[in-house]
Amino acid sequence: MVIGLLITFGYCFFLWLMFFKLKWLKFSPLWAVISFWFGLHLLLLFVIAPRFFQPASNDMRVIRHNIQLVPRLPEPTLLMEVLVEPDVHIKKGTPIFQFDKRVYEYRVEHAQAQLAAAEQHVLVLKANLDAVSQQVTQANANKKYSESQVKRYEAMSKEGAASVENLQQWQDQLAIAEADVDAALANQQKAKLEFESNINGVNTAVAEAKAALKEQEFYLDQTTLVAPADGYITNLQAQPGLVVGDRRVGAIASFICEDEPYVLATFFQEHLKYVKEGQPVEIALDTRPGEIVEGTVEAVWKASGQGQMRPSGSLPRFDFPLPKGRFPVKIRINDPDPNLAAGVQGAVAIYTDQGKSFSILRRIEIRSYTWGNFLYPLPF
Repeated sequence: MVIGLLITFGYCFFLWLMFFKLKWLKFSPLWAVISFWFGLHLLLLFVIAPRFFQPASNDMRVIRHNIQLVPRLPEPTLLMEVLVEPDVHIKKGTPIFQFDKRVYEYRVEHAQAQLAAAEQHVLVLKANLDAVSQQVTQANANKKYSESQVKRYEAMSKEGAASVENLQQWQDQLAIAEADVDAALANQQKAKLEFESNINGVNTAVAEAKAALKEQEFYLDQTTLVAPADGYITNLQAQPGLVVGDRRVGAIASFICEDEPYVLATFFQEHLKYVKEGQPVEIALDTRPGEIVEGTVEAVWKASGQGQMRPSGSLPRFDFPLPKGRFPVKIRINDPDPNLAAGVQGAVAIYTDQGKSFSILRRIEIRSYTWGNFLYPLPF
């Protein structure tokens, strides 16, 4: 708009100077038609060329990474204390919110008791295994004794020194001893499996109790919510008395990271024909009238919402006319202000490697924009 006005004014001034002031030529209908067509093409040339060679956009904003603070607690928990002030810079790891930790302390104590019981149970399993092993030894001894007695009475019965009834009694006793050995071996195998039930060399019951203790200690640690990075919290609404937990879906605060901000600007698709990474950029921020900030193209995003199709059983529909889509360009600020707020708007101009002779027009336009911020928006 500004470029068009400047060109129109300059061309009209030139015609006035040539035809009316200095009277180099006599103004006639023919010269009027020639001047009109020449001026129209001149205007189109100087208005269209910068759009491709030095594309500009006033749809831009400063972006800062932010983290949604969501307490990771398994049940409704009372917020006891807010440990920071809003809009005050804090370091990573600084406590922000303190929640009621009493229930989680009780659960940790319970888990510790469960772990101690599991470790003690391992000793009981070892004692059981030793006791069953002794039973196996005793059963084997009884079996051997019964076998010897059977052999003895078999020999005596053949010589008539012992009755057949005595032999049959010891044979029955041998069968009982063999059954006792089988039962003792089965009990020994069961006790051995229970004692040797390990994972990574640790008894499974002990490992389960340790995992439960770690889980409860984790939730106890989560009762103190700390800063995930260097930054600050703005619009702090969470206050003591707030209840959070498994029923809460959204965050209780937004944490603004202190890392370097970047600029995101949108451009019409055809105007990105010559835009590449690393090209210089001039940025006019609305919060800093009369100043130009230098930047560099970091990336041209290769996607937009108009190119996204969600899984569905419906066939795609294409309604004409479609709204003209834009693509975002990520711009890195060469010397960022650490206090630059997220959401600051303004205008940007990208200077490509093509048509550098037209760059003066874009530089005039973006400087007109930033100086115009001294007047716009106008007060009441």
